[in-house]
Amino acid sequence: MTKLSFLKNPPIIISVGGSLIVPNGGIDTKFLSKFNEFIRKHVKKGRRFFIVAGGGKTARHYRDAGKDVIGDLTDEDLDWLGIHSTRLNAHLLRTIFKDIAHPRIIENYDKKIARLKEPVVIGAGWKPGWSTDYDAVILARDYGGKLVINLTNTDWVYDKDPRKYKDAKPIKRLTWEEMEKIVGTEWKPGINAPFDPVAAQLAKKLGLTVIVTNGHNFKNLDKILEGEAFKGTVIMPFKIDASFYDRDYYMGKKGEYTYAHKKPFIHKITQHLANIYRAIIIKLYLKPKKCLDVGCGTGLLVKYLRKLGVDAYGVEISKHALELAPEEVKPFLSKADITRLPFEDNSFDLVLTFDVLEHLERSKIKKAVKETIRVSSKYILHKIYTTENLWITLTHGHDPSHLSVFPKKFWQNLFNSFEEITVLKKGVFKLPSFFETIFLLKKKV
Repeated sequence: MTKLSFLKNPPIIISVGGSLIVPNGGIDTKFLSKFNEFIRKHVKKGRRFFIVAGGGKTARHYRDAGKDVIGDLTDEDLDWLGIHSTRLNAHLLRTIFKDIAHPRIIENYDKKIARLKEPVVIGAGWKPGWSTDYDAVILARDYGGKLVINLTNTDWVYDKDPRKYKDAKPIKRLTWEEMEKIVGTEWKPGINAPFDPVAAQLAKKLGLTVIVTNGHNFKNLDKILEGEAFKGTVIMPFKIDASFYDRDYYMGKKGEYTYAHKKPFIHKITQHLANIYRAIIIKLYLKPKKCLDVGCGTGLLVKYLRKLGVDAYGVEISKHALELAPEEVKPFLSKADITRLPFEDNSFDLVLTFDVLEHLERSKIKKAVKETIRVSSKYILHKIYTTENLWITLTHGHDPSHLSVFPKKFWQNLFNSFEEITVLKKGVFKLPSFFETIFLLKKKV
């Protein structure tokens, strides 16, 4: 299987800390049994996994034994003891998942798997100077993974070692720059850090999102994969908040339109044409009387919907986007977060988002969708960037602000989980999935 085909269903990379597999020199079969059930359950849902095994206490026991016999060991010897410990643990995982895993354990990351059919692949340590965290990031890079989940024996990354300091505080969100201040930038064999410093450097370069969480809490892991609120530290390329979205519209001087485009005039014309097209399609097919555009940007869709006779409104998280809106539309726009919409239940017969949900963190997705359903009395329309939209991928490249890029099937399953709505197969004009992914939902009476 080529790398391009992986874009259609990107694997989830899981780095399993050796402390979970071999916590005290003895194998934790209780954890492995639950982990086995967890992976198989999500494989049945169509998910793929690359699982990288850490060394745990086995590596430390061999390290300590060597030191007891000959004194100090070189960093290279320490690394090799750790690497062979990860390979022993990896072979155990390979045995557990034998019927659904690729037959080869990845021990040399230069040798990529060409035709991968199995839903599970097991990886181990490679060579001195690299941790299994680094190996996990390499897999994300080479096989199109968007998310690395680092399983440890704690719920969060802390501002200091919680085993030594009772006042250690959990950190829910970190940028890679902030992570550097905690773990540094250099690798040392046997280092006890929430994420390997060298791996952090590569993840930062690739713009990856990494979640550090407790591997024993499988209900919490389900929430991560299903887009619900979860416990765990999210490490991102940058902070995604109102100030981030402001950056898309404002830079240094109030009122300056600053989309990064070589031909801003053509870009503006394209934006207007796209929103005119969307407004016409919505008017013809859905015939809404009162509509809400969530994540409305500068309000162009609201403008053209109102020109077509729709009582349209918009909400946007960026205040600078709202400042750039046409004057005649501003009275109908307001600042709001999609997870807390300031409207009563059933306020609009159509609620829509265009290219919004893929920018949300996993922990906010389900809550955001619930809000769009709550304030609608009839239809909910979501246009979402998914892995099938190869036209966007090929022409625009990687967008690090796309935190939740999933296959169409992920969103289909998510929307089907809401009992109060039905996912409609028809009802609005759609381009092929190569170009865009649109879901039309209808509230049950």
